[in-house]
Amino acid sequence: MNLEEAKEQFIQTWGTLGTNWGINRTMAQIHALLMIAPESLSTEEIMEELNISRGNTNMNIRELISWGLVHKELKAGERKEYFVAEKDIWEVAQCIVRERKRRELDPMRKAIESLGQVEGDPKDPKIKAYLAVVHDIQGLSTMADSVLSKFTVMDKNWFVKKILKLFS
Repeated sequence: MNLEEAKEQFIQTWGTLGTNWGINRTMAQIHALLMIAPESLSTEEIMEELNISRGNTNMNIRELISWGLVHKELKAGERKEYFVAEKDIWEVAQCIVRERKRRELDPMRKAIESLGQVEGDPKDPKIKAYLAVVHDIQGLSTMADSVLSKFTVMDKNWFVKKILKLFS
């Protein structure tokens, strides 16, 4: 497989994988293109490479910037905006986890917290069963929050050493 074929396959595969971690296919494809680009790319270059509209490109770049996965880069003497992706895959993973935690886990934890306030006799079997499930969900979400919070700030070398220790 030549470089162009490999590049195209990487972009398509990353686009498919991106839908599994909460972003749309085009957003993931733009991210993939920027990750493998040796230099920053302009909106026009991204549009041309992926054959997508300016509006679609701009909307997805803004979202990638909000996730912390892409940054604007200024070039001296140029009026165009250029974009570059975070290339350290550990940082990419931490950005994704941080953003998914913020968008999914945090609101779920807040909603579950309010659902634990039920009127009635706590000895009633129906209330007891309901509260047991809510309590279990709260415990799991608290544990997930703790683990994800630690992951988003931990040093890559420390993490790898700990994982290797588990399997040795």
